[in-house]
Amino acid sequence: MNDWPEAWSDDNRGTRYGRGSAGAQPEGARVMRQVRRGPAAPPGQGAYGGPGPSAPPYGVPPQPSYADGRGHDGAGDYNGYDSGYNTGQVYGRPGGGGPDGPGGPGEGYTRGLRPAPNWRRRIKWTAITLVTVMVVTSVATYFWADSKLNREVDLSKVIDRPAAGQGTNYLIVGSDSRAGLSAQDKKKLHTGSAEGKRTDSMMILHVGDNGDTLISLPRDSDVEIPTYVGSESGKTFKGTGRHVKLNAAYAEDGPTLLVRTIEYNTGLHIDHYVEIGFAGFANIVDAVGGVTIDIDKGFKDKYSGANFKAGKQKLNGEQALAFVRTRHAFAASDLQRTKNQQKFLSALAHQVATPSTVLNPFKFYPTMGAGLDSLIVDKDMGLWDLASMFWAMKGVSGGDGTSMNMPISGSTGGNLVWDKAKVKTLVDELKNDQKVTVSGN
Repeated sequence: MNDWPEAWSDDNRGTRYGRGSAGAQPEGARVMRQVRRGPAAPPGQGAYGGPGPSAPPYGVPPQPSYADGRGHDGAGDYNGYDSGYNTGQVYGRPGGGGPDGPGGPGEGYTRGLRPAPNWRRRIKWTAITLVTVMVVTSVATYFWADSKLNREVDLSKVIDRPAAGQGTNYLIVGSDSRAGLSAQDKKKLHTGSAEGKRTDSMMILHVGDNGDTLISLPRDSDVEIPTYVGSESGKTFKGTGRHVKLNAAYAEDGPTLLVRTIEYNTGLHIDHYVEIGFAGFANIVDAVGGVTIDIDKGFKDKYSGANFKAGKQKLNGEQALAFVRTRHAFAASDLQRTKNQQKFLSALAHQVATPSTVLNPFKFYPTMGAGLDSLIVDKDMGLWDLASMFWAMKGVSGGDGTSMNMPISGSTGGNLVWDKAKVKTLVDELKNDQKVTVSGN
């Protein structure tokens, strides 16, 4: 049987090397498109350098080079099959136009790897996600905080009120309420076990465009109780010209009579009321991690439990309460106590507003929760009003405002008498939101 291709026979095989061949030389290499070939052998030279015919079928014809992108016959493109094979452009041609060139469907992808990340899109969606989280968190925090405000004081029950002036006036009251304190807490905080509640401190904070002013009202201030309507009974009690200490007004009929008495004796309109008790005050200080304060002169007081040395130190809730309550250790007991209260409250506001508290949710939310749980405010008080009051107190502590006691001219029967002329000037300046020029004691 003839093993050779059609039109081939044993007679025309010649002396080729291979099956059925008696030739000593191997058969010339066949054409393989993927192999680069050198120039054709010169005439008269065989395929392997020896003598012999150079024309087919014995010689090796010139082969196409895929490095220059030419086709099988060396004349042009080979249907795109080999173009760019040896230059790395397997699926496209240099300069574009191929599937992976500019404008092609594979643009933006790395050959053989994952698609290149679209950073612009990632940044866009990351920003949108962060903004959304911040908005949702802020709204949720607002409603949570607003729901914790104890709006118990109805200032609409206060009668014969002076006209409101410019700026906003807050009456800030620290009461000796022992609500929520166990017997052990009362002993630890040296609060005693008296029933009911009285005012240990009273301050007016004026927030305006010409500087904020914090004015302490000594609890022993001599004031007249005017005509008022009972907060619970609704009954009208006529004024008789009776003079008492200021804290007696609170003891007699609570916040509304206190506001009525202050407005009557000063002529200044009170816009908002804020009250905090013993337990709430101590809890806020502990929640913020303590408050650092510089004590000018050391003092002790067995009644409040105070025992302080001079110098800068951090006070916890128990120590802070003793600091602001102490009065028996001072000659001018009530006046020095009001100065200490102003000093500490300003330091507390500054401490709460530090980045270490505001930006730390593990401190911020407990501090806010402790404060809101312990505050009693008027029915018209909103979170923005509370924030305004807080930042004003922080500003006063930072030197951006004025801190003073109500001007005192003397005393009568153990009561401190206000300097009427200075008080009138002070009130007029506050009503017109002018810079305060009056100095207190």
